[in-house]
Amino acid sequence: MTESVHTWQDHGYLATYINKNGSFANLRIYPHGLVLLDLQSYDGDAQGKEVDSLLNKVEERMKELSQDSTERVKRLPPIVRGGAIDRYWPTADGRLVEYDIDKVVYDEDSPYQNIKILHSKQFGNILILSGDVNLAESDLAYTRAIMGSGKEDYSGKDVLILGGGDGGILCEIVKLKPKMVTMVEIDQMVIDGCKKYMRKTCGDVLDNLKGDCYQVLIEDCIPVLKRYAKEGREFDYVINDLTAVPISTSPEEDSTWEFLRLILDLSMKVLKQDGKYFTQGNCVNLTEALSLYEEQLGRLYCPVEFSKEIVCVPSYLELYPLTTSSCCPVRTPM
Repeated sequence: MTESVHTWQDHGYLATYINKNGSFANLRIYPHGLVLLDLQSYDGDAQGKEVDSLLNKVEERMKELSQDSTERVKRLPPIVRGGAIDRYWPTADGRLVEYDIDKVVYDEDSPYQNIKILHSKQFGNILILSGDVNLAESDLAYTRAIMGSGKEDYSGKDVLILGGGDGGILCEIVKLKPKMVTMVEIDQMVIDGCKKYMRKTCGDVLDNLKGDCYQVLIEDCIPVLKRYAKEGREFDYVINDLTAVPISTSPEEDSTWEFLRLILDLSMKVLKQDGKYFTQGNCVNLTEALSLYEEQLGRLYCPVEFSKEIVCVPSYLELYPLTTSSCCPVRTPM
């Protein structure tokens, strides 16, 4: 291999080794004792086995040379770059997760977002919207939590779902014999993809936009909420299943938090006196964002009570206080 060496008096040592087959290795030694070895090679089963064998030998040799003075030798799994299937997706708090993705099921750009449905060996098909993991076929825990974790009686009730294009919430509530469920989803292409490739989640409820006890409106939820508030329309439950950063045809506020507060305010206006509002939160590590959300609740036009529940959603690979925040409006008399 061709060797190129760089040294710095106060910054250590760097050696680059280039092989004739295009593979190369970087050896970086820092003054405080940290030694890093990065090896890159072209994909191929045979070559992969050779690389693994080489790294085994390097690891053994490093231990020999250190004469047992090494505190720790840690080898990380290989990262596959430029593959036909993207297996790496970030968690809500910015950690990189490698999923066992083996197939791209659906990949389309709508007027609002990129829509991917990828197949995972353990989680089933996963819906990913603009790079954000939304829901997998394994994630019934999410759906149950955002509906109130089995503690609510939906029979004979009027329910409004904001977003929810995967059809999971609609499917589960319809089973509970509500009076009427109205789902407002802005993106028809999300529905089209999910009704074909996420049927373990949505069943057959997305096959038609109207059923005996439900209707699906392909609209922006903001104008719909304003219209319902003006008409005096009220619901027993409002379930906010919008994306992490809600999509609107015409955002009216300057910041994401102001926009979210607008949705909250409008939702409270269409709730019955004893109605409940359920929404997702964010991962438990984002404590500042969770505090900011709770702060928004204190700035609504009416006082509210709220509670939250921490849930483990399988495909998220993190605890999520979906915050199943249930907010119960306590309206002051006029």
